[in-house]
Amino acid sequence: MLFVEYPKCTTCKKAKKFLDDHNIKYTDRDIKSENPTVEEIAAWYPQSGKDLKAFFNTSGMIYREQQLKDKLPNLSEEEKLALLASNGML
Repeated sequence: MLFVEYPKCTTCKKAKKFLDDHNIKYTDRDIKSENPTVEEIAAWYPQSGKDLKAFFNTSGMIYREQQLKDKLPNLSEEEKLALLASNGML
């Protein structure tokens, strides 16, 4: 299992603890230093059953600085995937 995380995130810490407590093996990857690729995100989000917008950190600084709340509705799927792959903090 690939566990993509932001090591300072409390939710990620809780999830990692759950995996460790249940002896679930995983490979962890810091989302900030090794962004998921467009291809990875394109494969993951349909499997999640969620809309692509759910993959954005809507409370994050970068999201707010880039005013993505207003921009996302007008972007294509390809543009959203490219944005997510450009910065792990999005």
